[in-house]
Amino acid sequence: MNSNPTLDLLLSHRSVRRFTSDPVTPEDLEAAVRSGQQASTSSNIQAYSAIAVRDSDDLAKLVTLTGGQEKVAECPLFLAICADTRKHRILAERDECTYETNLEGFMLAIIDATLFAQNMCVAFESMGYGICYIGGLRNDLDGVQELLDLPLGVWPVFGLCIGRPSGESQVRPRFHPNAVLFEGRYPSDEQITETIHEYDERLGEWYTQVGIDAPGWSARMERHFRKAQRSENARHYQDRGASFE
Repeated sequence: MNSNPTLDLLLSHRSVRRFTSDPVTPEDLEAAVRSGQQASTSSNIQAYSAIAVRDSDDLAKLVTLTGGQEKVAECPLFLAICADTRKHRILAERDECTYETNLEGFMLAIIDATLFAQNMCVAFESMGYGICYIGGLRNDLDGVQELLDLPLGVWPVFGLCIGRPSGESQVRPRFHPNAVLFEGRYPSDEQITETIHEYDERLGEWYTQVGIDAPGWSARMERHFRKAQRSENARHYQDRGASFE
């Protein structure tokens, strides 16, 4: 397999949930943000923002809002990543232009924010930090919006815990590339089922090797999708200026 420093860094990614007390320096944070800003952005709209939450009371509230994830308050730096259309709305109001919203505009902001965050994560990891995405930021969007005083057109997407890793964690296996890269046409359900079986076996072996008592991928996915998750979020996003038309 090909190897270079960039590939080695990307292939070594793992979620870090325990951190040392070493701070994230302002210089490193700015370097990561600048790296995030260089991610691709559709038509240069740059529809994203990050809010660094440092107040201890606010962090304690975020622990509750994210479902009791203590690492949100324990990590040296917590960022709330937002899809952000506020600049575009201000511009339209300033110049007395119409501002039309639809599903495509919402998706562009979500995609922009995600690319921005992932570029930042790679930058942080290149500087020796570890990261963990916090999807639990979407558990109570009304509470997050109120806490962070987010205006119309700014939507929380996920959080990021950032800091120096405390201890070692293992790189979790993913599907084989042939389970996600297809030539010309999408494969049959039978072929997809074969890749699922292979991954279940390989992931189960990894769990055993690292001493983790966890259900296999299939069982976990069945449990995850058994009922709809965070059903209130569509209402929140629409109330805060999103359109799914």
